[in-house]
Amino acid sequence: MEVTPTNIETGEPGLSNMLAAFKSGKHIVTSNKGPLALRFTELKEAAEDNGLLFRYEATVGGAVPIFNLVHEALAGNTVIGIEGILNGTCNYILTRMEEERMPYELVLKEAQELGIAEADPTYDVDGIDSACKLVIIANSIFGKDATYRDVEVTGIRKITPEALELANKSNYVVKLVCEAGDKLTVAPRLVPKRHPLAVGGTLNVASIRTDLAGRITISGKGAGSIETASSILSDILFIARNL
Repeated sequence: MEVTPTNIETGEPGLSNMLAAFKSGKHIVTSNKGPLALRFTELKEAAEDNGLLFRYEATVGGAVPIFNLVHEALAGNTVIGIEGILNGTCNYILTRMEEERMPYELVLKEAQELGIAEADPTYDVDGIDSACKLVIIANSIFGKDATYRDVEVTGIRKITPEALELANKSNYVVKLVCEAGDKLTVAPRLVPKRHPLAVGGTLNVASIRTDLAGRITISGKGAGSIETASSILSDILFIARNL
């Protein structure tokens, strides 16, 4: 079980830990995004070459079971595209800016005081964390061989209360939306208020478009120790049941 902190520059020490575990015949469950956002194909092939299971539900969406849903419950479907909100910090900031008409800087400070945003919020507000998660989705579900550097990314720093108010008057909200399809993009988007992606606070959401089941949307807590543990435990039980 590899749960060291995420390093998106080199993937270490998680990357070496995982490769060594596969080489020594161990299955892997991980919550570490870094190695998967940089060297997903290498890790997947190392697991397959050694006849081992590789589970990573906790890397994206906290307790939201995106990979279990697609690979198991929707296994007979072709996934056409996925849209989602994969960073609770950004979603909280945008929600508060809209509700209170507060500028970005003040809401960010509030989020930091509440522990929702890091002291250095760069990865979150610049869309890098979302891009890492989107890459894992694209590689796992669409069979791509991408890294987070292949994602077109725009963060939320330049969004103003005036822009949110204008969107509100037209019955829209602004969300940092991740899209996986022909291209991989992370950018602020206008979302109709009744759209499945129009969730508030720190919630994450994934809307999966398929050929047979149509659109399936799931939402839940995208971060937190207990929520992440829920996904890790799910993967451990999957391995135990399928050995």
